[in-house]
Amino acid sequence: MPGTLYAVSDLHVAYAENRRLVDDMHPESADDWLIVAGDVAETFGQIEATLRTLRSRFAEVIWAPGNHELWTHAKDPVRLRGVARYERLVDMCRGLGVRTPEDEYAIWTGEGGPAIVAPLFLLYDYTFRAPGTTTKEESLAYAYRTGVVCTDEELLHPDPYPDRESWCRDRVAATERRLAALDPQLPTVLVSHWPLHRHPTEVLWYPEFAQWCGTELTADWHVRFRAAAAIYGHLHIPRVTWQDGVPFHEVSLGYPREWGKRPGAPTLLNRVFTA
Repeated sequence: MPGTLYAVSDLHVAYAENRRLVDDMHPESADDWLIVAGDVAETFGQIEATLRTLRSRFAEVIWAPGNHELWTHAKDPVRLRGVARYERLVDMCRGLGVRTPEDEYAIWTGEGGPAIVAPLFLLYDYTFRAPGTTTKEESLAYAYRTGVVCTDEELLHPDPYPDRESWCRDRVAATERRLAALDPQLPTVLVSHWPLHRHPTEVLWYPEFAQWCGTELTADWHVRFRAAAAIYGHLHIPRVTWQDGVPFHEVSLGYPREWGKRPGAPTLLNRVFTA
């Protein structure tokens, strides 16, 4: 059986119901690859254990971090912050044989390929602003007034950067250079926890949350870098939308209170390419 490229995100395995679903997740073929687009868990130990399990089952596992992996949480014995925490996560993944945004991009040659699978770590810069606002300060003030404030404001530290948007802009600049140097003859699968384009956030019940969901700096990347598919999570709204002819796959599992309301069993293995 030929291999399949699958994607999932927002496993949130601290929830026992989610952990059981991950325990039961197995590939269809020994040649299957799995993209994990962030938010495996909040604590280092749970992230490592989950990625170790997945790597033992899939031919390749490709991980991009979400905001939850980057939290410095009170219940996590690993107290690193910001860049230091991210670098420790990368080192852990390399020890498991899991590909990260810091590694050479793999080329998928199975169903739908060939395509370069590029995991990206980009963060956000508050440019997806709340309605009627024009600055980060106004947008944040709007969110605090409504009570819709991402936990990142307390737990995702940008050290040694002065703020998260500075870290984001450095990540965007470095990643842009890297993508621009890729073989122009090959399409890409762009993988980011946060959507590369703002359009997926238009359905949010609380539009002020969009400011923690990406950056306008990547709005044309799906076109510029020949994306055959863009993979993301974070919103907990699994679906496929289209922008400029490119499918944007939101592949999150989400919290039990969310997926438990959806008809049918939750989907963890989302096909990037269909036959």
